[in-house]
Amino acid sequence: MSSRAWLRPLVIVLVIAGWLAVGGVGGQTFGKLADVQENDAGAFLPSSAESTRAAELQAEFAPASAVPGIFVVDGVTGDEDLAAIEAFVDDVIAAPIAGDEQGRTVGDVLSPPASEQMPQVVPSEDGEAALVAFSIAADAVEESVGEGSLGELVAETIREVWADQDSELNGHLTGGLGVLADLLAAFAGIDGILLLVALSVVLVILLIVYRSPVLPLLVLSTAMIALTGAILGVYALADAEIITLNGQSQGIMFILVVGATTDYALLLVARYREELVRVESTYSALWRAWRRSLEPIAASAGTVILGLLVLLLSDLKSNAALGPAGAMGIAAALLAALTLLPALLLIGGRRARGVFWPALPRYQASEEHAGSDPSQATGFWPRVARSVDGHPRRTWIIAAGGLLVFAAFLPTFKASGLGEQDVFTARVDSVEGTEVLEQHFDAGATSPIRIFVPADQAEATIDAASGVDGVESAYVVTPSVAEGAPPGVVPDEQPLEIDGRVSVVAVTQVSSSSSEAADIVQGVRDAVHPLSEDALVGGQAAEQLDTRITTQRDTLIIIPTILAVIFIVLVMLLRSVLAPLLIVLANVLSYGATLGLSALLFNYVFGFPGSDPAVPLLGFVFLVALGVDYSIFLMSRAREESLTHGTRDGVRRALAVTGGVITSAGIVLAATFAALGVIPLIFLAQIAVIVGLGVLIDTFVVRSLLVPGLVSDIGRPVWWPWARRIPSDNTPS
Repeated sequence: MSSRAWLRPLVIVLVIAGWLAVGGVGGQTFGKLADVQENDAGAFLPSSAESTRAAELQAEFAPASAVPGIFVVDGVTGDEDLAAIEAFVDDVIAAPIAGDEQGRTVGDVLSPPASEQMPQVVPSEDGEAALVAFSIAADAVEESVGEGSLGELVAETIREVWADQDSELNGHLTGGLGVLADLLAAFAGIDGILLLVALSVVLVILLIVYRSPVLPLLVLSTAMIALTGAILGVYALADAEIITLNGQSQGIMFILVVGATTDYALLLVARYREELVRVESTYSALWRAWRRSLEPIAASAGTVILGLLVLLLSDLKSNAALGPAGAMGIAAALLAALTLLPALLLIGGRRARGVFWPALPRYQASEEHAGSDPSQATGFWPRVARSVDGHPRRTWIIAAGGLLVFAAFLPTFKASGLGEQDVFTARVDSVEGTEVLEQHFDAGATSPIRIFVPADQAEATIDAASGVDGVESAYVVTPSVAEGAPPGVVPDEQPLEIDGRVSVVAVTQVSSSSSEAADIVQGVRDAVHPLSEDALVGGQAAEQLDTRITTQRDTLIIIPTILAVIFIVLVMLLRSVLAPLLIVLANVLSYGATLGLSALLFNYVFGFPGSDPAVPLLGFVFLVALGVDYSIFLMSRAREESLTHGTRDGVRRALAVTGGVITSAGIVLAATFAALGVIPLIFLAQIAVIVGLGVLIDTFVVRSLLVPGLVSDIGRPVWWPWARRIPSDNTPS
């Protein structure tokens, strides 16, 4: 016994020291994730996508590809304003890039450099606006300079120079460079404000749940150290280019780790508190709680991990990267909750009950207390348990009916895609610039549709593309056009031909970054593909279209696979086929209701223009994988109780005893996902709403009413085909 007493504190110290070491190393990597992010939508498409193959050909026709930075000025009234804009251009060219150790100016990094070709002020046909193109070589945009990228710093410099002009005109930087800068500014809040909001919300909820100042700090410390461990793994994968990480995946991974760690902690601590009433030794109580919590927590984490890893089947690299990044985060949460948190809970040794101060659980040796029925106690959840047990069929029918009502609005969910100017929830400079561009210019001219066809099909392709609704003009690329000259400036010039192909440019009436441009691309493809099997249609708008097509393909593969994986895990956990089938169907219904309710909110409350095609898919992954957790927590306890008391009594007891802790876990997870709303991007805001609503529906309707009502109504056969160990419901316990 003395040897054992000496060993326990040593193990606790070693576990805490090991995790602190992980936290120390991971903390230093915290700010480096931005260095390995890739936020260009084109980088996530598979090599088989038509726009990707077209981009490879475009590199041959125009090797020095550049990211356009379009500075557009509204309110121009005459030559005096144009002269002021030209003076602004001169100032920009000479302006040093802040933070650049090489001392370069904006003019030095333009493509082509200002020393070779000065950016020109181009007035609009109506004379009310003007634009200037500050384009930068694509490889230079991502060059790391200090704590940012070269493209970000150039965009910041251009905007600062304009602000210093003190002009009454309205100037905005848009195009790829402006959008990229605004995206990076939005993602900059992930490391700071997102975590701060998420942790603050969780702290408040834990203070209410535990009514203790100590336990919430232990849980949050566990979550933060788990996050640093996850960051180490994700950074290594992204740095080795095994995954293509973007800012959205990083933000979701952060939230997953904090939410999952807190959920697992809530379950373990609740079971530990139960055992402290029955067992005098804190070590023995925690060991019993750990052992009985291991299976449901591990099954919950395993379900989410496997569900996320199914995203590796996605052809879209952003989704495929979220799979291992999220899975690594959940694994870190699981390990920390099962090792670090128990060690922290036992720091006081025999006095470890003090972590619950001031509401210390008191040891009660009474056998009567140990065998009491928790559903007969006073309190909200015992009353709910008795109500469900008294009217199980009525309960599940009403719950299912309510979910079906909201699911009926599912067809109104708009998931056809968003233009780049629609991705922000707030007004940003690039969005305002795009609006001015579309109002006064051929908005698609800055990033047109590019069509590659055999040389003998050039004229037919121009005619076909010009006839598509939404296409303003079409022309073939000549050597002078490839060097930056306007089309037609050199009379009778022959097309630029490479390996028997020519490039035809189609200028759209709307900006290439708009969702409408993607629909125009589809029209162009339908028009030119019959002309030649070798025709390829690419460009920025084509990348948006291919992202939509790829996501639709992924949905058909990933959703059935996730359902199959979750079903298998539930069969192994519950030793039943029918119960897992009911749980999966209940969660699918919950997902439909959540998406229907979200559609109402997005369309009529928030006024969102639409949704990214990946939102419903990722919403499904998170809701089904995470939502089934609460049914796992309930049904694993129900099976444990049913082995002794029968199915109906077991479900009633399980619902009564787990109601509070599972509800707390659901509220915590919903609140942490809601924190994604602080990042001003529609994609993350919609994920926050969908997952937050869905988790609450799973917590208060599916787990509390629908599943227990169904299981109680069916009774013992719900454990088919392994129901022999379960006593009959009319057998005395």
